[in-house]
Amino acid sequence: MLLVGTPNSGKSTLFNRLTGARQTTRNAPGTTVELARGTWRPGPGRSAEERGSQETAVALAASSTLAIVDLPGAYSLTPVSPDEAVTAAEIARSTAGTGGAAGTAGTRRTDDAVCLLVANAAELHSALFLLGQVGALTDRVVVALTMTDVATVDGLVVDPDRLADRLGVPVVEVDPRTGHGTDDLAEAVRTVAANPRAVVGLPAPADDRPAGDLDRIDALLGWADDVVEAIDAHHSPTRSRADRIDRWLLNPWVGLPVFVLTLWALFQLATWAAAPIMGAAEALVTGPVAGVVSWALAGLGLGGGWFEGLVVDGVVAGVGVVVAFAPLMAMMFLAIGLLEDSGYVARVAVLADRLMRSVGLDGRVIMPLIVGFGCNLPALAATKTLPHARQRLLTGLLVPYASCPARLTVYVLLAGTFFPRHTGLVVLAMYVLSVLLVLGGAFALRGTLFRDLDREPLALVLPAYHVPRLGPLLATTGRRVLAFLRGAGTIIVAVLVAVWLLLAIPVTAGHTFGEVPVHDSAYGRLTDQVAPVFAPAGYGDWRTTSALVTGFVAKEVAVGALAQAYAVDEPTGSSPGELGEQLRTTLDETSGGHASAAALAFMVFVLAYTPCLATVAEQKRLFGWRWTLGAVAAQLTVAWVLSVATFQLLRLVW
Repeated sequence: MLLVGTPNSGKSTLFNRLTGARQTTRNAPGTTVELARGTWRPGPGRSAEERGSQETAVALAASSTLAIVDLPGAYSLTPVSPDEAVTAAEIARSTAGTGGAAGTAGTRRTDDAVCLLVANAAELHSALFLLGQVGALTDRVVVALTMTDVATVDGLVVDPDRLADRLGVPVVEVDPRTGHGTDDLAEAVRTVAANPRAVVGLPAPADDRPAGDLDRIDALLGWADDVVEAIDAHHSPTRSRADRIDRWLLNPWVGLPVFVLTLWALFQLATWAAAPIMGAAEALVTGPVAGVVSWALAGLGLGGGWFEGLVVDGVVAGVGVVVAFAPLMAMMFLAIGLLEDSGYVARVAVLADRLMRSVGLDGRVIMPLIVGFGCNLPALAATKTLPHARQRLLTGLLVPYASCPARLTVYVLLAGTFFPRHTGLVVLAMYVLSVLLVLGGAFALRGTLFRDLDREPLALVLPAYHVPRLGPLLATTGRRVLAFLRGAGTIIVAVLVAVWLLLAIPVTAGHTFGEVPVHDSAYGRLTDQVAPVFAPAGYGDWRTTSALVTGFVAKEVAVGALAQAYAVDEPTGSSPGELGEQLRTTLDETSGGHASAAALAFMVFVLAYTPCLATVAEQKRLFGWRWTLGAVAAQLTVAWVLSVATFQLLRLVW
């Protein structure tokens, strides 16, 4: 069964309601467009004999589950985006065979998929236009009428029975958030599968004209108008509740301050609220859990050696990093879901559209990009709110340039050491540079790899406001967090185990495996080999390089890696302490007396290169290895070029 519908129709909510946790996601072949697949276990309904003796009915009755594919939201099957192209191709393939064209109702295959079209009652005309295109391809269509409560508030009453009589196909009123109507929906699907019926009154297709022909589109729009007239479904002339709210929220003088407050709340959630929980979660794993693991290994006679170090400091510590991110991801998923489900995110897109269009984007990308300044990881997840795959991919490539708070610890250390009188100004400059990198990256990508993205003005149907239901949102949040833990977690643990092994392998005499100073380990020798790469930037030393290599795993441990390399304590408070003094001495030597220029170059590299391993893992999960590895290579290249340019220019001045 194919789930079809326009954006903001409640399609994905219905999919989650029907399938529960029985779902998977994967990209459509050859694209970055995500398809969700799941199984629905409806009630038994009427017997096969009551529905008819057709082979399809018997098969459905015998099966306890129905396979569902949630197709990307589409306004039309005449595609103007990769998402709509995938939807059109999947419907064509499932209703007429791969590579074939749909035939007439009398010649279609008996195993055609049922198309469950989700129609937003508040935007009925758009849904009917899409239904007309789907109905031209298959005679197995069921309409799930959603958001009737929202339509009623706006003065629009849609009678599902009158609509079904006019269309000639079943129309079932459904509330995806509560599950109301899903039993009737299952019955309708079984009925249509057993007794196909065509949508009545559709304009006859012209054999010599493509489906996207303007005359054909005009005819379908006219047919949708006729259906709306026939069932007497018209908006009240009075202003709707959404109109009254939008009068204020879409006014820049009111809407922008509200947006700033919303972002402030998201930042507080990502830093002030989530940080203690993240710390407690990681401490639980690396403390009591690690202690239990050590005790168990000792009981098995495996404690006290390198194997315990591998398990506790490698595997368990890696799990601790993954578990620490889970509360943050859950909070941000839930917060963004609330904003999206309420209808607010679409209003943000309208407010930000003019600014983002100046760099070739539209307003819908503003939310993920700004969330990135709180944390890049949930910002990547927030790209799921964007309607088209290419937009999601482009935004996901830009997110790592948003400077997250984890980088702030490095900025504060270096700025406090080398610019103690202007620490705040230097840190502010890093954030200004971050914004410039995001905008510059958008401009560059739009002019090269993403030239195919349309530059048309933003046109979207603003969804009606409604109060989100916590139950479905919690279920969706749980599934997304589990997907992160499975996808990104595996990569994070594997890399951290590899780092531990490099730190444990001695490369000089007098040390044993697992008990070796950093510089005498394989990790230290690796950083020795990499250090000359940064000599043109003024900080070609193994200790600063080790901080950058460790920072690839997580920026928040970069300062700790420096302290470990210098064998000093990490600084506390705002004072750089002994670590700052040691760092100043090193940069004086490596930069030829231009330590301040080297420090700024170091900060620029920290800003521009890959944020953390978790971000890489999430990019891989969302966009695949090819784009992820290309993005990492581009980030490292941009960071090195900017860092070298910063040092070489500033050393001429200082």
